[in-house]
Amino acid sequence: MAGEKTEKATPKKRKDERKKGNVFQSKEVVTVFSLIVMFYALKMMAPIIMVTLQNSMRDFIQLGAQQTQLTVADTRVYLIDVIIAFATTVFPLLLISGIVAIVLSGAQTRFIFTMESLKFKGSRINPLEGFKRMFSMRGVVELLKSVIKIIILGVVIYRVLSSELPLFPRMMDMEPQLAIVTTGNIIMSIVKSAAVIFVFVAAFDFGYQWWEYEKNLRMSKQDIKEEYKQQEGDPQVKGKIKERQMQQARRRMMQAVPNADVVIRNPTHFAVAIKYDAEKNSAPVVIAKGADNIALKIVEIAEANGIVVMENKPLARGLYDAVDLDAEIPERFFKPVAEVLAYVYNLKERERK
Repeated sequence: MAGEKTEKATPKKRKDERKKGNVFQSKEVVTVFSLIVMFYALKMMAPIIMVTLQNSMRDFIQLGAQQTQLTVADTRVYLIDVIIAFATTVFPLLLISGIVAIVLSGAQTRFIFTMESLKFKGSRINPLEGFKRMFSMRGVVELLKSVIKIIILGVVIYRVLSSELPLFPRMMDMEPQLAIVTTGNIIMSIVKSAAVIFVFVAAFDFGYQWWEYEKNLRMSKQDIKEEYKQQEGDPQVKGKIKERQMQQARRRMMQAVPNADVVIRNPTHFAVAIKYDAEKNSAPVVIAKGADNIALKIVEIAEANGIVVMENKPLARGLYDAVDLDAEIPERFFKPVAEVLAYVYNLKERERK
């Protein structure tokens, strides 16, 4: 059926949708790889974070024991110390995670920025539309992904913790720093095991999002026809415009016939009007040509204006096929055309005498 959306989206359709902010993107890829990078960044920065936290805790505990009075100036100093501690520990992780998210999103969307997605749309607050989205194919897939991720994470945590279970009682006798390091290693074991599986989940989501994006962009044959009409114009209108242009060109051509030096004809089928101006052109120029009724009209105008009309079947046909309107004749026609023009000039000279 013409209304079924079975055709791939055209480049114009893709461009228009992109302007609206409708671009392909897998948020699962961004989330998974951002978390993986953040955890490994946390592992690399752990020594710096540990030292910063230890120093901060030691300083604040000492202040709590020594400070008997808190002034506004002291509060300002302590607040600056807290901000510095935050910037040293948390801010780099947030910055790395943000950069990774921006790069991955930009790689998929080609760094598009549009305000269309921020415009108010009534469908976003429509309860019926909300229910449709919840129970749509996309909603079901998102629910399945969430359930699968929870199950995967639960299984991974259970397996890692069960293998490390004998270590937990011993952690009570460890120094705090060693206990934190041990806990970090356990967390990284969970991250490594979960990351391998979540990468496959992200790959599945990437493929599904691409398939759904392409499906939503599909067009019907009628849509493509309408788009073609908008781009190229209605074929009927274009036909009328072309016909009008041809009529105007034919009118200008007929007006040029009285200026010709000679008209070469193939009795009834072809006629070619030639003019040679040595000051303007290096060779004779075809100023009018036509077949059938147009040829007869060219001959009629030529005879009415006293232009010499000569019959030469091969030359008329050759010029008609090989030379465009208002173009100089090719070299291979120089000799036969020169002979014709010489005859015409001699004829006019005798008439003047």
